[in-house]
Amino acid sequence: MRLIENAGLRAMRMMDPERAHGIAIKALQMGLGPKRGPFTSDRLRTTLAGLDLPNPIGLAAGFDKNATALRPLSRCGFGFLEVGAITPRAQAGNPQPRLFRLKRDRAAINRFGFNNKGMELALARLTVRPKGVIGLNLGANKNSEDRSADFSKVLAYCGEFLDFATVNVSSPNTESLRDLQGKAALAALLDSVMQTNAGLDRPVSIFLKIAPDLDEAELDDVAAVADASGISGIITTNTTLDRVGLHGQYSREPGGLSGQPLFEKSTRVLAQMSQRTNLPLIGVGGVASAAQAYAKIRAGASTVQLYTALVYGGISLVDDIARGLDTLLEKDGFANVSDAVGTGRADYL
Repeated sequence: MRLIENAGLRAMRMMDPERAHGIAIKALQMGLGPKRGPFTSDRLRTTLAGLDLPNPIGLAAGFDKNATALRPLSRCGFGFLEVGAITPRAQAGNPQPRLFRLKRDRAAINRFGFNNKGMELALARLTVRPKGVIGLNLGANKNSEDRSADFSKVLAYCGEFLDFATVNVSSPNTESLRDLQGKAALAALLDSVMQTNAGLDRPVSIFLKIAPDLDEAELDDVAAVADASGISGIITTNTTLDRVGLHGQYSREPGGLSGQPLFEKSTRVLAQMSQRTNLPLIGVGGVASAAQAYAKIRAGASTVQLYTALVYGGISLVDDIARGLDTLLEKDGFANVSDAVGTGRADYL
């Protein structure tokens, strides 16, 4: 299976990146991915905002934008899945090309712009979702008259079939979206989302996804607003606008940078946020190995998510990371992954 996967990865890296991603989704739908449950152990089983997880390795939003591969992804070893982002109305996103591989850096730049088929189609797929912890990344339409209201619309429409929802105000690819991370705007947005959540028959865990490009004063504001809002946790972080130290012809393309160059920066923001709040944190950005997942956890993350690493390492990487993390926890004498959270924070401050 690993040899076939590696051959497939080599072939897809020769294609246009967005076309290759579509083929990867289609392959999963056809049953060509793993057919096993998530690797778990007493050390890896954990809870995130009241959600029971078999392991702390999650799929980040963006891989399965329209919730088209929930069942096959649930067999790929993840402890939890996040799909989307989904906006109230379908939208095409930004013009192509809008996804670029930086092979030497093991990174990617995207400027998709919340391309998705809208909340009605997402709901149809979520109603037949598989077992496991599944969340939805909430987005706003580019031409919406009230972007703040869009997040609540999607939550109200799809919330019945979710375990968690993420308020995504940190994508760099929708003009002015990151302005919603400002203190007053964010407080109003989260208040609206939490009111909508309270009105669901079964309220879900609400997470906030932030950018890695916030300064310390902005992190102070985000932490204060998040603590006061009653949300369940913070996802640190989304993609970055930084372009320091990159290589290749696509290194200056506009959009959000993900992958290995983001690891140090996102982990530093994670550690800084863990100093400012007691809310659970989800570490995202450059996770491509068990050692990097462990570093995020020791910096303050209760769980981690990955996406870009799958472009270079394949879907089998998920199982490798879970098993490797279990070994690292055992080596350091941790009975459970929760015991390791924050124990290496000082390394990133």
